[in-house]
Parts: sequence; structure tokens; C-alpha cells
Amino acid sequence: MSRILIVEDEERIASFVEKGLRANGFVTTVVADGDAALRSVISGGHDLVVLDLGLPGMDGFTVLQAMRDAKVTTPVIILTARDSVRDTVAGLEGGADDYMTKPFRFEELLARVRLRLKSGDRVPEVTVLRNGSLSLDLRTRRVSTEDSTVDLTAREFSLLELFLRHPGQVLSREQILSHVWGYDFDPGSNVVDVYVRTLRRKLGPDRIRTIRGMGYRLA
Repeated sequence: MSRILIVEDEERIASFVEKGLRANGFVTTVVADGDAALRSVISGGHDLVVLDLGLPGMDGFTVLQAMRDAKVTTPVIILTARDSVRDTVAGLEGGADDYMTKPFRFEELLARVRLRLKSGDRVPEVTVLRNGSLSLDLRTRRVSTEDSTVDLTAREFSLLELFLRHPGQVLSREQILSHVWGYDFDPGSNVVDVYVRTLRRKLGPDRIRTIRGMGYRLA
């Protein structure tokens, strides 16, 4: 069984993640500050780390840097409320293997955990999603259309990634809320409509179509 270190100082989230991972057969350890996290990582015995950034004492970026400086190659999934492109890029370029923002859906976190734990001889994963002239690079978190680069927040990035992973499929507002906003989403919120309008403004008005009474579909 794979052993996962959960580094999270918010007890509710730590418990949520731990219970979900244990229910899926993983052995978990939870620590709530950066110093304890680094000690646990350096001592070995973990196959993957789920790492928050906003930690007491040593923050997550410092923990990650210290890990990589010490040649610890354990996969790291950053799980944080920080959703700026700058933080996302800093995390990935600093040695993280993946980056997720809170609130989140556990099923997505579980899928990413399993992906990072797979053996290295698997078929290489897709790292760039495309639709016409639109491309989304999952590693660098950069989006481009034709000859220009588009700046997206982490939430906008996740929404676009969802559309690109389901080309031609109509996604309901509830599906989008659950996938992008996770366990804290409000079913009565109009946040999906707001973010779709933002993506249209940044990517072009015809990229995402409204399917009346059903939801949205990537054009």
C-alpha cells in the first residue's frame, strides 16, 4: 500500500483528505506545519506528499525547495487556496509534480494521486490539450491562442481544462461547479456564468457556446 504524507494545517480539510485516501486503500500521515513536514519527508517512507502552501512556520514553498535541494524525489501535489498564475508557476517550477486549488473535488485529487503513483513505464500522459488554435499546457500552466499567450487565474485554468477534456460534450452548471469548485460549491451560485463570460472575454466570444436549458459546450 502506498504511503501518503498530508501536510495541511486546516483540520477540516486534513480530515477530509485523510478519510478519502484511507477509504481508497492508502496509508496516510498528517502533519500541520512545515518543519514537521520536512522532517517527515527527509526521514523517508512516503510515496507521495500532498502539500499546502500556507503553513505555520516554514511555508510550503520552502518545504518543497528544501526537499528538492536534499535530492528527495518523492512526488508532490500542491493543494492550496492560492490560485494566482504566479504561485502556480512558482510551485511547478520549484519542483512540484501537480498543483490543485481549494476548494476541490476529492475525486479529482484521488485521480491525480493515482496518476503520480503509477510506474514510470506507463504510456506518457498528455501534457498539452488542444482545440483548434487554442492550447493549454498542463505542465507550465500556460494557455495560448494563435500567436498570443493568455493569462488565466487558476480557477479559469481549471474551467478551461475541464472543457478541453470533454470536447463536444455539454457540461451542466452542476457538473462544472462540482468539478472546478469542489466540496464547497453552492448549487444556486451564478459563478459558472461569471467565469464563462470571463473566458469568452479572454479567449474570444465564440469559444464556449451556451446550450439553453442544459449548460455549456466548447465550440
